[in-house]
Amino acid sequence: MDKFQAVAVFAKVVEQGSFARAADRLELSTSAVSRHVADLEAHLGARLLNRTTRRLSLTEAGSAFFERAVQLLADLEEAEERVAAAAVAPRGTLKLTTSISFGVRYLAPAIAAFAAAQPQVRFDVELSDRLVDIVDEGFDLAVRIGAVGSQSLIGRQIGTSQAVCCASPSYLAARGTPRTPADLVRHACMSYEYTPTRDLWRFTDGDGRPHDVRISGPLHANNGQVLCALAVAGLGITLEPDFIVAPDVRAGRLVPLLAGYATPSIPINAVYPSRRHLSAKVRAFVDFLVEWFAQPTWPLEQSEEATAAGT
Repeated sequence: MDKFQAVAVFAKVVEQGSFARAADRLELSTSAVSRHVADLEAHLGARLLNRTTRRLSLTEAGSAFFERAVQLLADLEEAEERVAAAAVAPRGTLKLTTSISFGVRYLAPAIAAFAAAQPQVRFDVELSDRLVDIVDEGFDLAVRIGAVGSQSLIGRQIGTSQAVCCASPSYLAARGTPRTPADLVRHACMSYEYTPTRDLWRFTDGDGRPHDVRISGPLHANNGQVLCALAVAGLGITLEPDFIVAPDVRAGRLVPLLAGYATPSIPINAVYPSRRHLSAKVRAFVDFLVEWFAQPTWPLEQSEEATAAGT
């Protein structure tokens, strides 16, 4: 027995006062309607309706059950309406994770602007530089610097960053300036935990030839902002995304190195578990991020207007 259908049929019979009229409204045969009610009574072990040739009436048990059934069906209808509305209009809590540096400096303003435009959406944000398992940890979305990760995840690119090899003027004055990637083996280089090859830095020359160099140095960290601050303090050379080092480069606190050697570009992706049943809040926020970062403020080579906006 389909319990829910049986309850719905019973309620319709009571509302219409007739098996035949209920059958017409439900587009079922009268015998099918009668069978649903009989099955429900058998399941409950109680008679719900008194049947005569002229009229139907509720028993005492039937009256109590009908009252609860109507409320149940109304609650279910309201729940369906809420879910349907949420599928087309952004609402509810969006649980989001991203890296600390990108989250504080660039994603926070985007969240503020989106929240102002979509007041029905609330945010639960966790900042972490580790690779968060968004499925196991229950996140709706991650803004991920670098690879999407698992093949079970969907990634939509919202921007691109460029790695910048740089050091402070004080460090370069004391240790000299490297001219080629190979020169880095004689320098104090600081490594980052979450790069795929943390002790191997990769460059490409103007002819497209790769130049890989194994680096070493006084410090290893799991946060790019820390590495940037220590580079400004003169501890060593760092290779960090432009969205981290751009303000210090523009202020002269860090100097880009190895002109003529390209560094890897780094995709910035909005990552979520599946395209199926993608909620309106996630879809709307990802679309918003694509537009928000269409002209990012962090690249070192950009217009004067964009540079002024990013400082």
